Amino acid sequence: MRWILAPLKIVYLVWAALTFLIIMLLVLPFVVVGSLFGKIKGGNFIFRMCMIWGDCWFFLIGIRQKNIYEVPHDKNAHYIFVANHISYLDAPIIVKAVRQPIRVLGKIEMGKIPIFGYIYKRAIVTVDRSSAENRAKSVRVLKSVIKKGISIFIFPEGTFNEQHTPLKSFFDGAFKIAIEAQVPIKPILFLDAYDRMNYKSVFSLSPGKCRAVYLAPISVEGYTMKDLDRLKQEVYQAMESKLLEYNASWIQENQVKEKEVNNAK
Repeated sequence: MRWILAPLKIVYLVWAALTFLIIMLLVLPFVVVGSLFGKIKGGNFIFRMCMIWGDCWFFLIGIRQKNIYEVPHDKNAHYIFVANHISYLDAPIIVKAVRQPIRVLGKIEMGKIPIFGYIYKRAIVTVDRSSAENRAKSVRVLKSVIKKGISIFIFPEGTFNEQHTPLKSFFDGAFKIAIEAQVPIKPILFLDAYDRMNYKSVFSLSPGKCRAVYLAPISVEGYTMKDLDRLKQEVYQAMESKLLEYNASWIQENQVKEKEVNNAK
C-alpha cells in the first residue's frame, strides 16, 4: 500500500510547497507597503495579510481549521495568548486560530529564510535566545505592544515538545509580562498540529482537521512577582488537563510505547 501512496504524497508535498511560495509572493507587495505605516497600523495590516495567506494556503492543501471555544471569547479584549508547541505548522495555525491583532514572539533564526523571512520579521517580535540582552529587548517590545492594547502570543515551552508528554516545562517570560501588565493569560491548545506536520520533518505534512481549543482566560488581577510560579503552574495544569481530556495524539503515541515496553518485560 505504501508504494501506491508514496507518489501521491510527493505530488501533495510539491503542491503544498508551490502554493506556499506563490501565495507568499502575492502577499509580499502588500507587506512592503504595510511596513511603511509604522509598527502599529502597519503591523496590524501585515497580520491581516498573513491571515489571508493562511486562509488561502490551508484551503488549497486541504487543512480544515476549526476553533473550539470552551467559553465565549471577546476579540475586542487583549490577552497574552499561550499555546503548546509541537509542530512546524504552528506559525500558519496561529494566523488561522487567532483572528484579532496580535504580535507573536518568534525565533530570530526564521528571519533568515529568503522571502518568508522578510514577512516574518515584520509580522512578529523576534528573539535571540542565545543573548540575554536580546531577550530583554524582546520583552520590552512586547510590553510596549500590550500597552497599546494589542495582544501578544508566546509559546511558553520555548521549543518543540519532543517528549510525548502533554507539555514541556514553561519559561517565565509570558507570565512575568502578564503580571507586570496585569493582562490575563488566554491558553490555546493546538490539538492536531502534530498530526498535520510533526516536529520530526516538514515532509510529514498531511491534509485533515486542525483544531484550536480556546480555554478560559486566567486572571492575574492582584498577582505580584511573588506569585509567578503559582501562575505558571496554574496555566500549565489547565493546559495539561485539557490535552489529556482531548486525548492529543502525541500523548497517545507515548502511551502505546509504554504499553509495548511493559508487555515486552
